[in-house]
Amino acid sequence: MKWIYIAAAIALYLKMLVFPSPAVDTAELSIVELVVEDSGVVNAVSGIIFRNRLYDTIFEVVVFSIAIMGVRFLLADEQPSCTVYQFTDDPSIVLARLGATIAALVSIELAIRGHLSPGGGFAAGVAGGTAIGLVAITSSSSLMESIYQRWQAATLEKVSVLIFIVIAALSLIGIELPQGELGSLLSGGWIPLLNILVAIKVALGAWAAILVFIRYRGLL
Repeated sequence: MKWIYIAAAIALYLKMLVFPSPAVDTAELSIVELVVEDSGVVNAVSGIIFRNRLYDTIFEVVVFSIAIMGVRFLLADEQPSCTVYQFTDDPSIVLARLGATIAALVSIELAIRGHLSPGGGFAAGVAGGTAIGLVAITSSSSLMESIYQRWQAATLEKVSVLIFIVIAALSLIGIELPQGELGSLLSGGWIPLLNILVAIKVALGAWAAILVFIRYRGLL
């Protein structure tokens, strides 16, 4: 059987050497320029996610929300962990909190300017969740829980999802904000606001999951 694999590999190698690569139509490469022009944002990826395939993005946000609800539901019947594993040495605590500060700043930058540079709402939310996770492994679990409750993070998470769905629906039916000047901070219509809402949703959802894992598993 191995001779068949060897023969197939040799044939593939000869094909790449002998037969030329198909010519690339340069007209196809202008699709990025078309996306930028249509969406009004420099970051074509954000234009695709929040405009060309916004219908898919809506359900991605909904699926993430369901996943966080699933974590809470599946662990609800478990006994809370008696031991919470955290950093106790000062150098690790300092490094973790420094990393959390950097991740939080990156999250804010990606959320606000995600339509102008590589990044966006999902990346910003992941950075924000990373910052929260780093703080969680250096702080009291009861303190993290009290802050979560004090700022009504669960309610804010749900509200951000609802606002995202409403704005996305408005965009899908053709109600748009002015695109503004290409390359400026206030450009792209709804896209900057959608970026920020997704960042809030992902970061707060990660926070909720982290608290559940701390309570029932001791930490991630």
